[in-house]
Amino acid sequence: MDTGTLYRIFEAHPAICTDSRKVQPGSLFFALKGENFDGNRFAKQALEKGAAFAIIDDPDYATSNKCILVDDVLSSLQQLANHHRRQLQSPILAITGSNGKTTTKELINQVLGSHYRTFATPGNLNNHIGVPLTLLVIPKDAEIAIVEMGANHLGEIAALCEMAQPTHGLITNIGRAHLEGFGGPEGVKKGKSELYRYLAAHNGVAFVNRDEDHLKDLLAPDQRAVFYRRAEVFDPASLDFQVKPDKTEPNIEITFWDDCERPHSAKCLLSGIHNFQNVMTAVAIGQYFKVPEPEIAEAIASYVPRNMRSQWIKNGKTEILLDAYNANPTSVSKTLEYFAGLNKPRKIVILGAMKELGDYSAEEHRRIARQAKEPGFEKIILVGKEFEEAANEVQALHFDDTKTLSAWYRQQDLSGCTLLIKGSRSMHLETLLNNGFDHAQQ
Repeated sequence: MDTGTLYRIFEAHPAICTDSRKVQPGSLFFALKGENFDGNRFAKQALEKGAAFAIIDDPDYATSNKCILVDDVLSSLQQLANHHRRQLQSPILAITGSNGKTTTKELINQVLGSHYRTFATPGNLNNHIGVPLTLLVIPKDAEIAIVEMGANHLGEIAALCEMAQPTHGLITNIGRAHLEGFGGPEGVKKGKSELYRYLAAHNGVAFVNRDEDHLKDLLAPDQRAVFYRRAEVFDPASLDFQVKPDKTEPNIEITFWDDCERPHSAKCLLSGIHNFQNVMTAVAIGQYFKVPEPEIAEAIASYVPRNMRSQWIKNGKTEILLDAYNANPTSVSKTLEYFAGLNKPRKIVILGAMKELGDYSAEEHRRIARQAKEPGFEKIILVGKEFEEAANEVQALHFDDTKTLSAWYRQQDLSGCTLLIKGSRSMHLETLLNNGFDHAQQ
């Protein structure tokens, strides 16, 4: 079936499902394949649950006329998403980077959404499956869409750009993430800069944070770009977006100026200089898209961090900075630097292993352990087999996994302590907080 015909079916049945257990009546079921499953096997079940059609690529499972046979289900989903994107008139802002993609996306959506009908990637649906699913739910009346793009190997961002066709884009930063898939730090630079190269080839606009290493150097010659940076002194003659922090502890307070050189300030519930960069990006993009400055300030002030990203949690006399959604050497290093500078009592660090580092894993875990040792925290707890050698070197407590850590954790009196909990998603460090105490967002 050609994409145009499939799109007409999609217009009549715009809900898409890739999990037969979550099929809604009237939806389209795309029978995707994975390493350990074949969606074709569940096409019949999806139809029985009320799916209008099942898109399959194995003729052996074409059990009814409601099965639409295609050459490749994933390719058909991606082509359908691209077809839908080409029906949209709104600008599409693509976001990639090693750290802070989702937080930056949420902040930008909060700012732009105060003035426009916006749509942003739900959750972190940012890969070769998530991006087409995101594109297909962008409403045609959206005035601006924000699409998050993740990658762990070369060529992935380029492919996502061809599908989403962004008109604007930004790289949050270039860090030491997914080193295994990218083949090292230089591969990360090359992979993330695929967004810049797409924008340059299509006369798109790149937003570039001058405070982040490498970004300006990755631009193509004469590429359309909007620069912004942290400014200690406001310079009205500058062409850059200028923002200035009043303080970053315990929460970010940001001051920025309008065209008439009037200052506007907002305090955000996020903390740390790494999050200041994310807030600054949202301000710069809000100003570029002509959101009135008072609306920008209100949007920043009303943003509430969720999903284990820079969340301050209180339990009686114990304070916890929970940042356990993801971790790589760059994000852990920045968070440690911030935590070390806090004026808080009895600081304890719990760090989970960092994944997808390949041959760089041992070196990066040792480097992070050494950094954690320097400030003199009351305790350092390292979790995961990747940290075993590093823990011995710095004489830190070590646990093979979160389950064994949890048994120790339950026995501790942490009253009056301030904890940092950070690790990769697969470590599930947030489960430490399910040990019988009631916690609430600060």
